[in-house]
Amino acid sequence: MTLAERLDELADELEEIFEEEEDISFNRELEEITLEVPRDKLFETMKTLRNARSLQFDTCIDVCGVDLSAYGMSEWATSNDGFCRGVDRRMFSPEPASRFAVVYHLLSVVKNHRIRVKTLLDSDYPVVDSVVDLWAAANWFEREAFDLLGILFQGHPDLRRILTDYGFIGHPLRKDFPLEGEVEMRYDPEQRRVVYEPVSIEMRTLVPRVIRHDNRYEEGWKPEEPEVEEVEEEGEADV
Repeated sequence: MTLAERLDELADELEEIFEEEEDISFNRELEEITLEVPRDKLFETMKTLRNARSLQFDTCIDVCGVDLSAYGMSEWATSNDGFCRGVDRRMFSPEPASRFAVVYHLLSVVKNHRIRVKTLLDSDYPVVDSVVDLWAAANWFEREAFDLLGILFQGHPDLRRILTDYGFIGHPLRKDFPLEGEVEMRYDPEQRRVVYEPVSIEMRTLVPRVIRHDNRYEEGWKPEEPEVEEVEEEGEADV
């Protein structure tokens, strides 16, 4: 069975199972299927994806958080002609109920198909049900999303930071987190311990790499061979 045929089969099964759920939708693009689920229906939907005999998504490959603020915007613009210093400071402001998202990647070993599940969260209180009871592998994934983006997973057995320090302030992968950080740490020989202080690094504007047109990278290009001048052989010197 080809990939397209497997995707057709999976799409048919999803339509049949969730046909009565008007607020659950899925789209198929680039040979992938993404299921969009409301936050309050996430756990039951994930349970169906795991237990339904025609789906059997028995493996959770990844869980990641997303900050959708400034989505699709770029601070720098470059071109083949050179470097543009103009900065577009307009920020994309999503609705309060959709700034954050949690994305799940599931695999069915039995059926040999994959699916992506996406749910949007509130910007002021991003909380969603944990799926650790369904897939134990989601434990550390959810802790990472909590640590770096501040997303709360209700029902998680041990929701605490996993990559940053216990006393770390803020969530580094949020778009509004300052690049220079909030605090810095150093060892104080007088106190004989590590101390935290307000960050002293000044914000700098970094110049991105400039990409210019270069015919050396065009397909079929070959360097020109240097011209060689023919030199006539000189006769023997007169005696």
